[in-house]
Amino acid sequence: MPRGDKSAYTDKQKRQVKHIEEGYENRGVPEDEAKRRAWATENKVSGGGKKSGSGRNQHHS
Repeated sequence: MPRGDKSAYTDKQKRQVKHIEEGYENRGVPEDEAKRRAWATENKVSGGGKKSGSGRNQHHS
């Protein structure tokens, strides 16, 4: 997947990023910086991309 490709994200995540980005812009952060920070924040919260059950954070009981 090319760096910066956002197709792996859910609509919910994209909406969340938009919301975060607007918050930064309201505080006077330039748009491109706001966008970068918004995605970084979302990645930190969600772990990035869709989690379709493979590998990480799966608990087998």
